Amino acid sequence: MDRILFGDNQFFAVNHISDEKSMAQSIRFKSDQAIIHTLDQAMEFGINTFMCTTHDRIANICEIIRENPSKYSDFKIYPCMPYAHKYANAVTDLGVAGALKQYVPGNFFGSLFKGGVAYLSKDYESIMELLIDAEMKMFKGLNTPVIFLQNVITDLLLGLGMKDIFVAFHQYVSKKYNAEAGFITMNMPALLDMLESAGIRNPIICASINKAGFRMSGGKELYEQTLNTRTFRAIAMQVLAGGAVSPKEAIQYVCSLPNIQSILFGASSRGNIKDTASFIRSYDEMYQKVDKI
Repeated sequence: MDRILFGDNQFFAVNHISDEKSMAQSIRFKSDQAIIHTLDQAMEFGINTFMCTTHDRIANICEIIRENPSKYSDFKIYPCMPYAHKYANAVTDLGVAGALKQYVPGNFFGSLFKGGVAYLSKDYESIMELLIDAEMKMFKGLNTPVIFLQNVITDLLLGLGMKDIFVAFHQYVSKKYNAEAGFITMNMPALLDMLESAGIRNPIICASINKAGFRMSGGKELYEQTLNTRTFRAIAMQVLAGGAVSPKEAIQYVCSLPNIQSILFGASSRGNIKDTASFIRSYDEMYQKVDKI
């Protein structure tokens, strides 16, 4: 995985600091070209991996990328699924069966007879496979080396102790999409325990990791201990702690930690992208020199 990953929160009015900024971002990124322009700016600073939800508008972004293969030849996308709001709205409007009919590929009760049987028998693994296929349709032909399970589902399954679903997700994305499975969570230590108990070794786990302990279930000290003593590939997100920590201080803290393979951030301006990428590379270089001493 690349050291720096670019996220999509800013494109869909997700801002942990203020509703006013959310509204401004919603207006700014009303067009698909505005999103592409920001991704192009990230690429200017050597950021070639886009970690994104399966929001409906991402399909348009994928189409633009497909239409420009030479420009985006080194560009990677890490899909994060499911996009919970999409399914929640569909279930509200259409019911469970109607939502499945809308989002699984093909005719749910016809050509995909497997899907009908899965629904009627509550075969959750088969339903999961169909929904993964539905979400992955927009990324056809693109480089998607890691596919993530969103924290809303990861942490639900974690709480229910449904480790078999984690294994099924891990195996299916490997077999069907030649990709690694990633897991987003708000409880990194507990998730790592469950994944290891299920036989998933050296997993990719994306979690809130920041100096303020923001959204770090179990506390910052437990996270630091886990990073120091366990074998897994960590991706740090929400490093600014919802605005509680300054960018420079936040990046310095995360770069000082062991076992952080990647840092995920989102930004809406060229200046913020440049500054964040510069902080990460500067502190990485500084701590590498310290390690050598």
